[in-house]
Amino acid sequence: MSGKLYIVATPIGNLADISERALQILRSVALIAVEDTRHSGRLLQAYGISTPMLAYHDFSEAFRTDALLKKVAEGEDIALVSDAGTPLISDPGYQLVRAAHQRGLVVVPVPGPSAVIAALSAAGIASDRFSFEGFLPARQGARLAALNALARENRTMIFYEAPHRILESLEDMVVCFGGEREITLARELTKTFETILHSTLQALLDLVRKDQNQQKGEIVLVLAGYKPTGLEIDESALGILKVLMEELPLKQAAALGARITGLRKSQLYDAGLQLQGKKD
Repeated sequence: MSGKLYIVATPIGNLADISERALQILRSVALIAVEDTRHSGRLLQAYGISTPMLAYHDFSEAFRTDALLKKVAEGEDIALVSDAGTPLISDPGYQLVRAAHQRGLVVVPVPGPSAVIAALSAAGIASDRFSFEGFLPARQGARLAALNALARENRTMIFYEAPHRILESLEDMVVCFGGEREITLARELTKTFETILHSTLQALLDLVRKDQNQQKGEIVLVLAGYKPTGLEIDESALGILKVLMEELPLKQAAALGARITGLRKSQLYDAGLQLQGKKD
C-alpha cells in the first residue's frame, strides 16, 4: 500500500498554536518536507521531534518532487510544512500536491493556523465572501495596475505586504480605492507585538506614516470590497453634471447632461440628488 502526503499547518508565531494532531503526524511520518530546515528545526526542537527534514522550496521543487512522491508510492508517509501557517497559501508546494493527485496518491490536510483567516476573523470587515490576493507587485506601475483591476471587486480582499513596502502600497490603495475605504492592518499576528488597526485607508496611511513600529514585521491587510454609491457614472460625466448644476436647476442640468453624455436623464438626475445629499 502507498503512504500518505500530509499537508500540515504550523504556528504563524505562537508555538502553542500547533494542534495535537499536527504534532502526532510530525512525529510519525518518515520525512518532513520544509521550506527552511533552520526555521522548521526550531519548531521540531521545541517539541522534541527528531523526524528527518528535507528542504523543499521554489528552487528545489522540480527535482525533489519525484523523489518525495516515490517514497509515498512505496508506502512511506511524508509531511509538507511551510515556514509558518498553512502550506501553499502564498508558499511553494502546490506542484507537489498536484503531482500527488495525478499519481493517485492520498493527500491529507491537517488544518491549523493561517494568517489570512486569523486576520479576517479579527478585522471587523465582511467575511462572508473574500478573495486572497497575496503580495502586490513590488514595482509601482504593476502594483497600480493590479489595484485598479480590483477597484470594483465587491468581495473583501486580503493582501500580504512586506514591511518596507507598506507605505507605498497604502498610498497606492488610496489612489485606486479612495481614502474612505474601510481597512484593517493586522501585524505580527500571535506574536509579542501583535497589532490590529481598523480604520479608513487615509487614516491608516497617516497613522503608519507617523508610527514606524507599524512598518515592521509580517503584515496582513484586510480591505473592504467595493460598494456602489449610487453615482454609477464615469468621472467625466459626473464632472459635466457638477458644472451644469452650478448654473441650472437639477432637472435641467440632468436633461442637458443627458444630451451631452448620452446617458439617461434619470441616471444623471439620481446622481445629482446624491451630490445634493437628498437621496440615500
